[in-house]
Amino acid sequence: MKGGAQRGLTVLADPTRARILRLIRDADGGHALVGKLADSLGLRQPTVSHHMKALLAEGVVVRERDGRRVWYSIAPDQADRVNALIGDAGTAPGEPDLERIVGDLALRFRGTYSLETVREAVQSSYDLLAGGSSSPLLASRTAAFAATRLEALSRAQGDLPARPEVLFVCVQNSGRSQLASGILRHLAGDRVGVRSAGAAPGPEVRSSIVQALDEIGVSVGGEFPKPLTDDVVRAADVVVTMGCGDACPVFPGRRYLDWPLEDPVGKPMDAVRGIRDDIERRVRQLLDELLPY
Repeated sequence: MKGGAQRGLTVLADPTRARILRLIRDADGGHALVGKLADSLGLRQPTVSHHMKALLAEGVVVRERDGRRVWYSIAPDQADRVNALIGDAGTAPGEPDLERIVGDLALRFRGTYSLETVREAVQSSYDLLAGGSSSPLLASRTAAFAATRLEALSRAQGDLPARPEVLFVCVQNSGRSQLASGILRHLAGDRVGVRSAGAAPGPEVRSSIVQALDEIGVSVGGEFPKPLTDDVVRAADVVVTMGCGDACPVFPGRRYLDWPLEDPVGKPMDAVRGIRDDIERRVRQLLDELLPY
């Protein structure tokens, strides 16, 4: 870990953790219990506990025992950084400190990209996300999206260790592609690079998708709908499309697959589970092809 700037970016680029910090900061007394956070987020307590351990290890939060209860609050020396990335209390969202994000990412990619390249990636990522988003997490999502695009560019240029790279694309990047990317990431770990995008991204990952993945032990983590960009397509070895038509640009040297899957939007949970299981079968087959025994 390279100092406070890098530390703040690493943990706050995860939108789930940014939501946790916003809830803690805005709670009565400026502190909260894991159980209450889990209820507010619609997540399981072990999932929230995992995020709290990461935040605690990086010094972003502190904890205080009260008998059997453990309260979490934002570390006083991290309050300014947290507010810069998730927005000051009582102010309107959508005004992130882009220069702070640029500085953090410039440190992360130092020796790989110039400051101006990083600034351009941050600004264009913000412009792409802000156009269709009213999320209070726009700053952390901008940081995460810009980082993903810069890493994708490095892989396309051959600057990072080789491994299979898969991109899943659907219309809104809030249903089918999130199911597929979550399952492949869960099964492959670091052995396969996994990204997802949407031809017309929705505002949030659908709650039914989060639930369907959680039921099989797969966390959505900090994922959120992202627009499709040329850099993530160029970085992919395999591009899997799901009902997005001709929206995906075609580059030579990539393998393109189209999975004819039913859209889970508006479907009852039993139908969503069926789509999830169909996707899992396809993902397992793809993984066997990518990483043969």
